[in-house]
Amino acid sequence: MESKNFTNVHDFILMGLTDSEDIRRVLFVLFLLIYLITLLGNAGMILIIRLDLQLHTPMYFFLSQLSFLDLCYSTVITPKTLENFLNSNNHISFIGCFTQMYFFVFLGATEFFLLSSMAYDRYVAICNPLHYPIVMSMRLCCTLITGSYMIGFTDSLVNVLCMNNLHFCSSNLIYHFFCDITPILALSCTDTQDTEIMILILSSINIMVSFITISVSYRSILSTILKINSASGKNKAFSTCASHLLGVTIFFSTMIFTYLRPKKSYSLGKDQVASVFYTMVIPMLNPLIYSLRNKEVKNALIRVMQKREGSRQLK
Repeated sequence: MESKNFTNVHDFILMGLTDSEDIRRVLFVLFLLIYLITLLGNAGMILIIRLDLQLHTPMYFFLSQLSFLDLCYSTVITPKTLENFLNSNNHISFIGCFTQMYFFVFLGATEFFLLSSMAYDRYVAICNPLHYPIVMSMRLCCTLITGSYMIGFTDSLVNVLCMNNLHFCSSNLIYHFFCDITPILALSCTDTQDTEIMILILSSINIMVSFITISVSYRSILSTILKINSASGKNKAFSTCASHLLGVTIFFSTMIFTYLRPKKSYSLGKDQVASVFYTMVIPMLNPLIYSLRNKEVKNALIRVMQKREGSRQLK
């Protein structure tokens, strides 16, 4: 007689990063500081780009969207993690867990294609500078952004629907600090092979399409830069891409390490460290990477502050 397993788990318990109260307090202060820097950095980047007319270009339009994504990305994970550091009750409802996972996958997949769009923007700017204003029209920019969100939405919906078909009938302990795909798969009391294959296929497609787009763009960019005769011209062209290339490298390397592997190779310690990096550290680093290495952003910040100071003096 065929046995049936039903989901009788109504909530999950997030085990977090450690059981030590002292370490939890230290991590709370550290993660709170990271989150505040993330909020300030990304919100500040969006505000500067919005207020300064000289930054109303496709490059900074994409950068403001990246800051918005990082702001949302960090907010999906960090507040609940901070709450769990302070409370002994680390429960999260079944619906709450899957909602967190949905937005996590949605924003992550969207960022892959947003980074690809940013690479294409740099390709047009350096390889076809005369046609740049025509090619990178606001209509195309909005289309690329909308397409990125639509792909992220579809990818996340398919992932969550696949995960929703699983049954959880024994343990409800998630050995992680948020509802990530891999530790939830490990809890299922039914066969997860088909779900794993589907998730692996989707993840591979997202990463490979984005990676190929970025690689082809930067191959053409590098070829164009090497043809520039003056050293100052080469440095100027490369400086416009260096920040984006650094951000792409960090984001892709952590994501590939975490998700392009089968469930059996899941390592609690290593995966949690990688997860902290791409859910909290990268959203904090992005505005620093794109602003500290960018004279236009620094000058825009000075102009905005001078304009505000001038407005105060007039009052």
